[in-house]
Amino acid sequence: MARLSDAFIDDLLARTDIVEVVGTRVPLKRKGREYSAPCPFHDERTPSFYVSPTKQFYHCFGCGAHGTAISFLMNYDRLEFLDAVEELARRAGIEVPKETRQNNQDSDLRDQYAALEAAAKLYQRQLAESPRARDYLDGRGVDADNRARFGLGYAADGYSVLKDALGTDERRLKLLERTGMLSKNERGHVYDKFRDRVMFPIHDRRGRVIAFGGRVLSAPVDGRDAGPKYLNSPETTLFHKGRELYGLWQARQANQKLERLIVVEGYMDVVALFQHGVTQAVATLGTATTADHAELLFRNAPDVYFCFDGDAAGRRAGWRAVESVLPRMKDGRQAFFLFLPDGEDPDTIVRKEGAAGFDARLAQATPLSQFFFDELGRDINHGTLDGRARLAERARPLLAQLPDGAFADLMRQELQRLTGVDPARAAAAPPRPVARGAAPVQKRSLVRSVIALLLQQPALGLQLERPCHFEGLRQPGIALLLEILDLVHQRPEISTGALLEHFSEHEQAQALRKLAAQALPGDGASWAHELHDAVVQLERQTLQQRIDELQHKQRSQGLDKTDKFELRTLLEGLAGRR
Repeated sequence: MARLSDAFIDDLLARTDIVEVVGTRVPLKRKGREYSAPCPFHDERTPSFYVSPTKQFYHCFGCGAHGTAISFLMNYDRLEFLDAVEELARRAGIEVPKETRQNNQDSDLRDQYAALEAAAKLYQRQLAESPRARDYLDGRGVDADNRARFGLGYAADGYSVLKDALGTDERRLKLLERTGMLSKNERGHVYDKFRDRVMFPIHDRRGRVIAFGGRVLSAPVDGRDAGPKYLNSPETTLFHKGRELYGLWQARQANQKLERLIVVEGYMDVVALFQHGVTQAVATLGTATTADHAELLFRNAPDVYFCFDGDAAGRRAGWRAVESVLPRMKDGRQAFFLFLPDGEDPDTIVRKEGAAGFDARLAQATPLSQFFFDELGRDINHGTLDGRARLAERARPLLAQLPDGAFADLMRQELQRLTGVDPARAAAAPPRPVARGAAPVQKRSLVRSVIALLLQQPALGLQLERPCHFEGLRQPGIALLLEILDLVHQRPEISTGALLEHFSEHEQAQALRKLAAQALPGDGASWAHELHDAVVQLERQTLQQRIDELQHKQRSQGLDKTDKFELRTLLEGLAGRR
């Protein structure tokens, strides 16, 4: 995939008014130099979402959401990167480079999407021609509208129905193989992967078919093994089951704003819930809830309900979901667990009780906090010190994964109530003794202060000549500071938002975002003066560092003429800087 140039992205963001982009979707109110609103990415009453026209980025102090106009469109409008870029380019009246657009729409990928769409159409035609498959869906109460909504189809019973229809030449055969639509036996014979199955197309976040799930209709009359009840496409370039949710595309189309998502286990559970008006259901694709699933769920809705069977397997699935969502439980997000009676699933429940009955069960779902402590303490005697200690030891490493916020605080308080153990105190390391005469630690280092200034106004870095005289200074953060300065000199028009995007994968990305979100006192002129003074101090520290090295060498082994000359020059230079 071709990469858009940094220069193009910087120019696009420079031409984009992030306040206008956000303001057309979220009601903003001016607050000093910035604009604020209730965060669109989590529920809150007091606005903690800020948009900065000077820094060209947004930041939520509640949930941590942040980014440029590009990432806002990706998260709010749920667009892919290139789609968000093209939307902003259209607004700005500029063209996305043709070679980029063409290369990003890689011909092989286009062909794969087209092949899967053709397969979906073929299966839909075969459904129309199969009374047996239609009778199955009729028996499950799936009407014509819902069949069309999910693109349901039927794979005819035969080893080469799809192969003969779509694999008309060698290139197309290879394409079908790459998309997972064909299988090959040990003798090298290629045949249809799906046979005599009701077909459920799996769509990506743009509504494109990327894979299939197939439910077997019945055992073949000739005694052949029908295979598993449900069969999924294998992993391909387009399809990674740990990152996709069946029904998410349909849920987003059916709801202007998703207030909740209900995670169920099967395709038919999703379809049945939609059939009865519960249009927020999704399913994992034959796998446990992954971290990617959890992130995708919360990116689309603040409340997530996990609906599983009430047996031991269902509770194990629930616990795996807990492990995936805990690190993503930012304030404003909620997770619940609904375990159904034996022999029941969402399909049977909603057909018996309707949407109102199913909603009533959801209202009684167990909150994550309760399920967490219930499961951890299932085999523990809470009446003994040993039992409470065991619960504390089990819970502490899991609670440590929670993002900072009210929910994390309340979970730790609950652990303390149940066990008497203060998690914060128990986890804290003993204080290190401070050496007599040691200087107090500064809250913000000089390097950190310079970085904070550059994040307020990156163009300030253009005032510093490269290479910098403090490059040899051995202090935490120097390497990052130099990297920022290099970037500013390479991309003079870079905004704060674009700079943060560049460092989004850096180990200090979160610290940079916090610094950027701070409102420093003063203005551009005072910041320039402050930057100059800070750099002078850094250069002085660099001189002192080298002087210390030479003086240490003088004491340990002596100096040659060159070293003596350097030391004398450095001492004079240091005296001149005082």
